[in-house]
Amino acid sequence: MTTIDGHRKIQVEKNYETYAWLFMRYSGVLLIPLVWIHVLINDVLVGVHAIDLDYVAMRWAVTGWRVYDIALLSFAFAHGTNGLRTVLRDYVHKESTRRVLDWGLLIFWLIVTAIGAVAIVGGVIMPDSAA
Repeated sequence: MTTIDGHRKIQVEKNYETYAWLFMRYSGVLLIPLVWIHVLINDVLVGVHAIDLDYVAMRWAVTGWRVYDIALLSFAFAHGTNGLRTVLRDYVHKESTRRVLDWGLLIFWLIVTAIGAVAIVGGVIMPDSAA
């Protein structure tokens, strides 16, 4: 409950849009350190020209980096997909079309995130140097 001017209490209904709004705020705050740590390590300390298959294999040999990369992938893509959903809701006014778009974006997010997570968990398979 919220109080306005100390006199009147307002009961705010918790629905899907409320949780989507909260997710955007929390994921945005979480993305700030995730992205800046990623940029600092990969672009500043290591350098983009030094990143190759060997570097990725070495990095993903540590489980913590795999969890970090999956978190970065899933939160960044979910944040962007939810932002796209919000923009589409400004232009699509028919409720049934909105529902189809919401489900379509959710399925799209799940598929892309699952493919990325499988790639990260699967790791790097180094090519045979003898070939």
